[in-house]
Amino acid sequence: MNRVAVTGLGVISPLGNDVKTFWDALIAGKCGIGPITKFDTTDFKVKVAAEVRDFDPAAFMERMDILHSDLYTQFAIGAAVQAVEDSGVLGTVPDERIGVYIGTGTGGIATFMTEHRKLMERGPRKISPFFIPMMISNIASSMVAMRYSCKGPALPAVSACASGSNAIGEAMRLIRHGYVDAMITGGSEATVNELAAAGFSNMQALCFSDDPLNASLPFDKRRSGFVMGEGAGVIVLEEYERAVKRGAHIYAELSGYGSTCDAYHMTAPHPEAEGGARAIKDAWTETGIETDKIYYNAHGTGTPMNDKAETIAIKKAFGEETAHKILVSSTKSMTGHMLGASGAAEAIVAIKALTEGIAPPTIGLTVPDPDCDLDYVPLTARKAEFDAALSTSLGFGGHNACLAFKKAK
Repeated sequence: MNRVAVTGLGVISPLGNDVKTFWDALIAGKCGIGPITKFDTTDFKVKVAAEVRDFDPAAFMERMDILHSDLYTQFAIGAAVQAVEDSGVLGTVPDERIGVYIGTGTGGIATFMTEHRKLMERGPRKISPFFIPMMISNIASSMVAMRYSCKGPALPAVSACASGSNAIGEAMRLIRHGYVDAMITGGSEATVNELAAAGFSNMQALCFSDDPLNASLPFDKRRSGFVMGEGAGVIVLEEYERAVKRGAHIYAELSGYGSTCDAYHMTAPHPEAEGGARAIKDAWTETGIETDKIYYNAHGTGTPMNDKAETIAIKKAFGEETAHKILVSSTKSMTGHMLGASGAAEAIVAIKALTEGIAPPTIGLTVPDPDCDLDYVPLTARKAEFDAALSTSLGFGGHNACLAFKKAK
């Protein structure tokens, strides 16, 4: 099978709209959570979210494309432009040998809300002819493909919070088995709005604290739910030897991928974390190395069940002894939960931790939970040498996805 190199990175996030700003903020332990500004929260229990700030789609797109695209697509294109420019892949791969997989949990939900409001208030003739293409979950992949004339496979992964990780993992498999030479892949989400807030609130998934610094508390005993986030992460993958031959900068090798389903519950993780453990173990086994110098970016949502189950999964996958040596952190403590974009943004975190030799912190972790007893890098970043880095995403519906990276050689 072919090896797979990571040659480009791009991000739009609550902590900044480029990789350097994003990474520097994470290492500094900066919190990207604040009072919700996108809608009036008077009648809502939820008061805070991790919103993308200062995003200008005109920096990445033409005016007509902006008018005819949902915000989730705009985020995706913003991250993709960064990643493609960073990689230098354009012009080195035939159009038929490059594809696009962009994951999302909900697609154009803001467009859906806008057009439904028109229907109720002004009637069916006022619905935009662009409603359907702006809303559908494949359109971010399609628009990125059109932007760069990518004529290989182009589709979304739609697996809730695991969407970004699944998109990257499935893109890796295309390159491994020789179907394409390169992929633009990641995830995007724009769900900080009234409808999503009401839905997540009513299913008791969100934290209702109005204090941004005490809202997203992964692995802390006080945790009570996740904080909504938004944004996009995109990476460029290439067949390793061709990337070396063209002189590309290789950040890391994407060396493992695990994808499983709990087949247990619509929203709750399996209490014994069998599926999550298997996804982690599958990804780790594929790396083909033995080491305990590992950085692990946790799904770590800050919900009572998730964090406990993920801790169990890590122990089952690596064994108790190794699990306690791994540096684990949840950057959702700073970014909130970017939902379908989270796996892609956190894959970038894992890559940067591996290449920079520093683990970002889990901020806010001041009251340890006895059920969550691993090293979660509390409060401040920590320098360390890593041989490998993993990122795990666990989605509603029981979807488990894990990506494993090792240093480029």
